[in-house]
Amino acid sequence: MVLFAASGVAAQDTRLQEQAAPPPLKIISRPDRLRIDEEKEPKSRVRLTLELAETHLASAESETTRLNYDAAAAESGKYSALIEDVFVFLSKLKQDTNKTRDLYKRVELALRAHGPRLSIMRRTTPAAYAIWIKETEDFARRGRTEALNSFYGQTVIRDRTPTKSGSGTVQNNAAPPEKKP
Repeated sequence: MVLFAASGVAAQDTRLQEQAAPPPLKIISRPDRLRIDEEKEPKSRVRLTLELAETHLASAESETTRLNYDAAAAESGKYSALIEDVFVFLSKLKQDTNKTRDLYKRVELALRAHGPRLSIMRRTTPAAYAIWIKETEDFARRGRTEALNSFYGQTVIRDRTPTKSGSGTVQNNAAPPEKKP
């Protein structure tokens, strides 16, 4: 009977370890918000927002190396909030100007550099916290895609390849390999 109780406790410990950590809060701190709102010029505002996001990403990396995963998750939440804020800001600008495209390019370059760093962080983080780092990584990837798509606007028309059956799927027209006698 004692063995049964001990195995029950071990099963509970396993379940507790498998539970995910709570999601990080995606917030912009008051000092960061005040600094961002002070910038009136779009270029300086985007630059400052990316610098602040870089700072929070670096803090998340350092907290991960110190094995302080709660603080790392909090910093990654702040990073996500800043990146989201820059996209909200850019969406309010006139989209068909070279200045706006330059700002999107700046964001895309920053997110391209952040991708591998987030990947490394995710791989060194326990599974309970890694799911939130993965979410941040995916968010940055989607943001990079959005930034790249802004270069094309309404000028690109996607070409759909017609198929013989008309089902919309691509057919394999390659000849099957020959059988040797």
